[in-house]
Formats: sequence, structure tokens, C-alpha cells
Amino acid sequence: MSGLEDLYREIILDHYRSPRNRGELPVPPAKKLEGFNPLCGDEIVLYVDVDDDAGTVSDIRIGGQGCSISQASSSMMGAAIRGKSLSEARQLIRAFKALMSIHESRLEGDADGEDRAADLEGVRLGDLEALQGVVKFPVRIKCATLAWNTLAQGLDEGNGAATS
Repeated sequence: MSGLEDLYREIILDHYRSPRNRGELPVPPAKKLEGFNPLCGDEIVLYVDVDDDAGTVSDIRIGGQGCSISQASSSMMGAAIRGKSLSEARQLIRAFKALMSIHESRLEGDADGEDRAADLEGVRLGDLEALQGVVKFPVRIKCATLAWNTLAQGLDEGNGAATS
């Protein structure tokens, strides 16, 4: 398994060193969303442009600062979410959050573990699977999910995303 762990480590470092979709978008039409993890100081700023007519995330830009896990996860999220319909984006959010919690749930015998496994069914996570090892370090899960939780909250707050 060491080879796979090395590959995953390289993917995370690549996204940390060369983040995708870095920058800002004009507000409006984009919405600005901010997330903060007080436990470690990670900060995420998302600029999300939702095409309401098509119901898609037409563009996403990411700013902020933090540890390699939070920054790599936000970079991977931007690459995965851009161009997706809002329902696909929400499904991807659920699948990623399930990935971050499924290991823990199974260890604890959590009945919701099966529901979380169902969230992963049929969803291709690609590079995001590199973050699967984070579940071994529960304190780091919040780092990996910060951008995802920020996006989910924004999508849930009317018209696709919320202004900050």
C-alpha cells in the first residue's frame, strides 16, 4: 500500500503547490463565500458563479490560506465542481463528506455508515480519493472539509449561492 500512499501524497502536494482555480471573480454576478476553521486557522474564500438559467456552476475561484490539506482539498473541489449542475455539485459534496466520515462510522458501528456508503455509489471522485487517508487523523477532517462545507452552505442559501 506504500506506493498508493506515495501517489496520494504527491497528488495532495501537487494541488497544494499549484492550486487550481485560484483567484477572484467579480461580485456580483459571482457570490463570495467565506469559511474559517478556528481550530487551526484555515481560511477559505470561494467565488462561485452560478448560471441560474442552466443551473450549473459556471465558474469557481478559490482564495484563502491554510494547511496543505485544506488548500489541496479546496483546489481539488474547484476542479471537480466547475461546470457541474447544482444537483451534481450537491451529490459530489455529499460523496466527499461521506468519504471523510465513512471510515470513522464503520469503526464505531454507526448505522448511518450504510447511508454514507450509498452517497459514494456511482460518484467518481478522481483525485479527491487522495484525501481518503485524512480520516486516520480526525482533527484533520475539518481541514479537508472546510471548502466543501462552505460551498454546501452557500448553495443551500438561496439562488445557488449566498453573498458574504
